[in-house]
Amino acid sequence: MDRTQSDAVPVELGDRTIEVPADGLYARYRMNTDLDAVAKDPRVSGVDFFRPLPKTRVESRVGPTWTPNFYYAASIARLVMLAPTKRLRARLPRELAPLEVLPGLGIFSIMLYRYDVCDIDFYTEAATGIAVRPVRHGGPGIADLASSLQDDHLHSYVLSLPVNTEIAQIRGHDGYGFPKWVTPIDVDIDDRRVSARVSNDTGGADLTFSAPTPAQKTYRPLQKVSTGISYTRIDGDWHATLNQVHTLATGRALRPRGLQLTLGQGRVSDDIRSVGAKRVLALDVTTRAQIALHMPTPTSVDTRA
Repeated sequence: MDRTQSDAVPVELGDRTIEVPADGLYARYRMNTDLDAVAKDPRVSGVDFFRPLPKTRVESRVGPTWTPNFYYAASIARLVMLAPTKRLRARLPRELAPLEVLPGLGIFSIMLYRYDVCDIDFYTEAATGIAVRPVRHGGPGIADLASSLQDDHLHSYVLSLPVNTEIAQIRGHDGYGFPKWVTPIDVDIDDRRVSARVSNDTGGADLTFSAPTPAQKTYRPLQKVSTGISYTRIDGDWHATLNQVHTLATGRALRPRGLQLTLGQGRVSDDIRSVGAKRVLALDVTTRAQIALHMPTPTSVDTRA
């Protein structure tokens, strides 16, 4: 159901004013959300993951804010593909190097996210990204490869990251340096199926995706927590963004069957075509997760051998 004007309130992010849901978490708490209040939401499995992660008030390019950004109920789908290293390297800044599976082959991922309960309210997003070697890392990439394939400690460079709300776009683009823009995105993830549609500027399909959900394995609270690092430039300087994922139910299908991925016309599909990604390695689907996304911190980036 579409919200009316009376259902929204204006908020300031840096030098911009946008509207957010009047009854949402952002309007009520401005990122410093009351965990006890969130715990009462039936969509939230619990808040024990967040309690040891105290919020810190920091200055950012979108004004004063609290970090980390908490995602209390989320679902994620990740399609892992192979792409020629030459094509991947061509899309990376010179300071970064693709992580190779085999000589001449690297990892490219398409990600789909649905955030049902979040500090900045419900939103969906899609992402394309290249797995890269950790910065200041001169040794062999076998351990890095194993971690990346398991998504336990993934380092990546994002090519495209459309979202469906203004607040997510402004915070992600201005505050984190990610290539975000606003477009309609439908993402549905449950125990049976994953489906998604990313629209382009004219309302047509940029990308559509559908696949059976792999059998889910459930985990006890705090049993499975993974981390990811994304590299971005902010005002010309390199930054690293830490993302902690608390997984409660997830599954993997190797060389998945019944998968339908259709490229259309738009920035996401253009990025996929640009790297020549064709062979699918795996489909990872997490039907229940929680996330802590930290503000980016300055880093020295150079992974060249």
